[in-house]
Amino acid sequence: MAKVQTDRRDFVKYSTLGVLGLVLGGGIIFSPYTLRAENRLRPPGAMPEKEFLALCIKCGQCLQVCPYHSIELADMAMGHGEGTPYIDANVRACYACEAVPCVLACPSGALDHSCEKAEDIKMGIAVLEFPDTCLAMSNTPVPKGYNDKMHKFIDGVRHINPLEDQLLEKFDKYEGEQCTLCADMCPIPNPMGAIAMVPDANGGNKPEIYDGCIGCGACQEVCPTSKPSIVVKPRVTYDEYYTNKS
Repeated sequence: MAKVQTDRRDFVKYSTLGVLGLVLGGGIIFSPYTLRAENRLRPPGAMPEKEFLALCIKCGQCLQVCPYHSIELADMAMGHGEGTPYIDANVRACYACEAVPCVLACPSGALDHSCEKAEDIKMGIAVLEFPDTCLAMSNTPVPKGYNDKMHKFIDGVRHINPLEDQLLEKFDKYEGEQCTLCADMCPIPNPMGAIAMVPDANGGNKPEIYDGCIGCGACQEVCPTSKPSIVVKPRVTYDEYYTNKS
């Protein structure tokens, strides 16, 4: 009789663990308190990470309306937050659409509808993480073949938006020239309030970040070095990184 009771307890224990594994594997979360914050670049207007994960219904509407094909959905390989939207600035940054269509398309409030224009976007802050590789600081021209990366992305897009064509036209003039890409390609209406090239002590030019930076990742995407010299720190403000750090 004791063996039967032991077998029954083992059956209940392992069956329960199996069901729990299936539920979690399917992405079903019982409580927002079980959610773990992540350090991904989220679309414009994203609520604080734990709230965002609790509110996002993984509908993909933000992805559907993005004219630059900037938004991707996380898959299982990326761990927690499967199905939630994010932006990989190494592939395609946010280009700060004036009407912020991704926010308008969000039905759940995961993207805050008070984010109504480009200047309202606060995704993170740009940081010159690897100054030693910055072409502008070393007076190194933008290498040939740079445009291949940009054209390759467009070649993989099924329905190209006219705004993407305009973006490609801007890139075509930079090969062989002194690099000012991060400052020139900043999409906010007044980029001088976000980033500018300033003289460097070694005779080159250095990108300098200002408090108008919205963390869109455009500077990171267009950086022509193999590993971007300038990167965006998600969900970090200008004051947190620059003012309070100094």
